[in-house]
Amino acid sequence: MQRAQVVKLDRGYPLVRCEDGRLVRCEHATALVKGEKVRAVIGDFVEVNAPEGHDKGIIESICPRERAFVRKDPTERAVPQVLAANFDRVILAQPLAEVNLRRLERELVLAYETGAAVTVVLTKADLAESEEQVEQVADRVRALAGPDVRTLVVSDGNAESVEAVRALMPPGTTTVLVGKSGVGKSSLVNMLVGEEVQETGTVREGDGKGRHTTVSREMVAIPGGGYVVDMPGVRGLGLWDADAGIGAAFADIEQAAQQCRFRDCKHENEPGCAVRAAVESGEIAPERFASYQALKQETATLRDRREEARRMRGEKASDKKRGGQGGRPGRGKRRR
Repeated sequence: MQRAQVVKLDRGYPLVRCEDGRLVRCEHATALVKGEKVRAVIGDFVEVNAPEGHDKGIIESICPRERAFVRKDPTERAVPQVLAANFDRVILAQPLAEVNLRRLERELVLAYETGAAVTVVLTKADLAESEEQVEQVADRVRALAGPDVRTLVVSDGNAESVEAVRALMPPGTTTVLVGKSGVGKSSLVNMLVGEEVQETGTVREGDGKGRHTTVSREMVAIPGGGYVVDMPGVRGLGLWDADAGIGAAFADIEQAAQQCRFRDCKHENEPGCAVRAAVESGEIAPERFASYQALKQETATLRDRREEARRMRGEKASDKKRGGQGGRPGRGKRRR
């Protein structure tokens, strides 16, 4: 039995890197997946056994996760899905000319929830109409992300902008790259590595969009740096236990709420609501407040569904929830 780390997940068997440097294809032990259907994800540290006469290693157990990127499983009613584990930074990639602020808000919440450092990278800046557009979009994103999140602009052919991203990935660290299909994640990885290690789709003239080609999760080594994981395009971003992430992503609203007259203020029609006052004065944008309310309601609804499902199974609310998480994600201090 030896310790290893999952470095690639595709449609086949997990590929792990053992402590001696060997790369081994593995399958999960029957006892590990039979009950709770636990599966190792990219970045997981696992205990691997290599029995004689067996053509693959066997993942016997998954070590507790320092942190994890978790979303609500899009195929299930109320089940968590872990996408990656044991990373130091989350980079949220958005194409500068087509930034989706509503999606970015959700991405920020999920990234904050991990406890890792969070950075926003605006890609494909060379496709912007003008330098003025670049500055305007970057300012809007920085205002949304807040002072604790660094926002970088990357342009194809601008070595300095790529180096600024590479500097976020020092040796011994792992970075998870998250974004919708076609935002330029694979191209960014290729620029960071300095060669074509990730296949990119053909880009159409006019809109700069290409087909999504990344179908696996793989830890890619950055020369002179750490590792980056190019996550396949994540469409659904359902929240899961995201109260802490919402509080961090909307810290200005949470801070204003501390001044409300009533501790249980819903920020609707209650007298003395400091949040409503801040919205009316323009201190908090109405759109931002609406997103905050919608995300809070989503997490509350999901929590109610989980409680209902637990009652139907005859479990108590105090029962320990496992759900294949391998431990709750870390809540360490975030770095910019």
